[in-house]
Amino acid sequence: MCTRHKQRGISLIELIMFIVIVSVALAGILLVMDTVTRGSANPLLHKQALAAAESLLEEIELQDFISASGVPNAVTQANRASEYHIVSNYHGFPNDATTGIYSVGGAPIAGLENYNASVTVVGAALGTGAATIAAGSAVLITVRVTDPQNNPIEVSGYRTAY
Repeated sequence: MCTRHKQRGISLIELIMFIVIVSVALAGILLVMDTVTRGSANPLLHKQALAAAESLLEEIELQDFISASGVPNAVTQANRASEYHIVSNYHGFPNDATTGIYSVGGAPIAGLENYNASVTVVGAALGTGAATIAAGSAVLITVRVTDPQNNPIEVSGYRTAY
């Protein structure tokens, strides 16, 4: 009487094939993840650019609309805090072709050297009918900041002569 023994476990060939198949699948998944990660924008860069743009927009919106006293001067990085400015003086800022984001005092902010900001201030009419504000009494302020990867962030706000 001959008894046959049933095979238990896996053979060496089956184990090697399993390892090869799992390795190929894992390599494919990692390749897709690497491609997606490289193509996505860094959220830190986006948030820093947005914070810089919002800060500059708020600075401009807080300026006088019409010169109440003194003679307003064109805004540069060096004179932002030391001279009198009105909202329209910020059009074309920075006028001195500097790169990077600077504090109001004129010092470059560490870590933001590769960001660039630009400002446009244009007349805008607001409202309709009896509630209309003429273009000479309102402006649209647009601040554009580009991050080190050259992705633009734009924020806009209106300022009126109130």
